[in-house]
Amino acid sequence: MLELDKLTPAQYRQRYEALQEAAHARAIAPKPETKFVDIKPEDVFLEDAIPPGWYVNLRLQRGAAVRIANLSGTPGATLFMWNAEDTSERFNAGDTTKLQWTTNLTTGRVLFSDMGRVLASIVADTGAGHDSIVGPNGPMQTQGRNGRDNLRSAAAKFGLSRRDVAPAISLFSPVAVDNQGIIRWRHNPPQGAMVELRAEMDLLITISNTPHALSPVQEATGPISYIAWRAPTVSAHDLCRQFTEEAARGFINNDRYFAK
Repeated sequence: MLELDKLTPAQYRQRYEALQEAAHARAIAPKPETKFVDIKPEDVFLEDAIPPGWYVNLRLQRGAAVRIANLSGTPGATLFMWNAEDTSERFNAGDTTKLQWTTNLTTGRVLFSDMGRVLASIVADTGAGHDSIVGPNGPMQTQGRNGRDNLRSAAAKFGLSRRDVAPAISLFSPVAVDNQGIIRWRHNPPQGAMVELRAEMDLLITISNTPHALSPVQEATGPISYIAWRAPTVSAHDLCRQFTEEAARGFINNDRYFAK
């Protein structure tokens, strides 16, 4: 394994440029094929819908999967997660985008923690667009229920506080940077957009059915559904484990964590 602490400045620069080139090649390459598996009814252990403006807390064991569906095309939904065994380890939006050299979080990408480990993998996605930069709406955007307050309330139900909530990922939130460098809302997500996550460790998850902060519509317009099930054992050739060198290192960190 590469010993990063022994590299010279010139070697660091060479490695940085190689990683940057590989990331550019992935960005222009054909996207990985998305396959939503058929879920066996006997494997399902949770299934419900989140009404507009509300949220749900889930506990997923390592290896379980959750499919989140935006059946009505409501403008966004917020997701945050913690390591269930040690809640000081949580989703890190900055590392998730920085380590993978992209803000386009879709099939094959992973969600990193602040410990350099993989919390969850995106195993299937219809490509509606998920934002980890701007975040959910707050009380300044709406008089109704909002994503920021919902995250804090959800954390409290796990016995956590405001300090345990960090920048989240906004699902079904198509944003883009314009020619002036301003992040703007592109359009509402399509009805039926879905994303599927696999837990790579025991997780506490909250999903808030509240709009993205940049959405022109600041009230959720329909339900967000979810279904959680016991997924099949991960193959040695799993896409998410091999898609990037950075993700592979994250899974090595996971393996060391579980070997203790």
